[in-house]
Amino acid sequence: MSKSYRVAILGATGAVGKELLELLERRNFPVADLKLLASERSVGKRLPFRGENLPVEPVSDRAFEHVDLVLASAGGSTSKAWAPKAVLAGAVVIDNSSAFRMNPEVPLVVPEVNPETASQHKGIIAVPNCTTILMTVVVWPLHQIRPVQRIVAATYQSASGAGAKAMEEVKTQASAILAGKQPVSEVFPYPLAFNLFPHNAPINDLGYCEEEMKMVNETRKIFGNQQIRITATCVRVPVLRAHSEAINLEFETPLHPDEAREILSQAPGVKLVEDWKANHFPMPIEATGKDEVLVGRIRQDISHPCSLDLWLCGDQIRKGAALNAIQIAELLVEKNLFKESLIKSH
Repeated sequence: MSKSYRVAILGATGAVGKELLELLERRNFPVADLKLLASERSVGKRLPFRGENLPVEPVSDRAFEHVDLVLASAGGSTSKAWAPKAVLAGAVVIDNSSAFRMNPEVPLVVPEVNPETASQHKGIIAVPNCTTILMTVVVWPLHQIRPVQRIVAATYQSASGAGAKAMEEVKTQASAILAGKQPVSEVFPYPLAFNLFPHNAPINDLGYCEEEMKMVNETRKIFGNQQIRITATCVRVPVLRAHSEAINLEFETPLHPDEAREILSQAPGVKLVEDWKANHFPMPIEATGKDEVLVGRIRQDISHPCSLDLWLCGDQIRKGAALNAIQIAELLVEKNLFKESLIKSH
């Protein structure tokens, strides 16, 4: 008889939480029992799972008793408060927040890139930032064939990155503007409908925002290479769901665009989308709801013989968050990485 697991979703009523719920069912994850956890204001709501409507419970000290796996997607402060308690109760936590990503004791995992690091967990595994996930899934297979020395990234990030309320705000703002009214901004600092602005994360002394530094530091950790030179400019754009990225890669030696296409057409989690005659390349509207990261417009950088340019789009809520977490959970099941590593760590 195959094993099944007692699972809890922390932050079940958010955009990523609901996606986690859907993916657990769609991918037939071996769930023996499912607990939906959220803040007090969400208690009483019910969410569908395998033909039932499950109640949302408040997170508490006893919420993680008899739980094998916690899928956390409720923000950094919530994860810092509850993840250690869940581990002490005997669970493995796969955390979607930024709370533990750069902790040297915590694996930062993209299953298509560094699945082997999941086995090093001591109870917590971190899911990288959405922009980092989308980029590394595409860059890693190329890096394996021709080492990358430098990455220059520009991101075009949808409202979904700021959650369900942000997506609704863009819709409301668009309606207001079309009706000749002033748009109201509550989630974002400025109107995003019919507008764009540099990412509103805090800015450091070098002029880089937190989102940009996540891409730099997380990619180096995932690749296990602190020498890769990386720079990023992150921009919020008036798209509801799915992020886009323009990437420039500098390799040690030239990589022909056709060879890059061949590599990416066979890479896990990647779909090549290129129709040069029709000028059709990846678009957020086509990436929405898809598991794969769409990549295309691969071309030689005319300013540098060892560089290529490419364009990618990926669903931020799906592969950029929920799917990546579920894939890690599937790795834990496949490799039986639940109790053994916890026994080692206590």
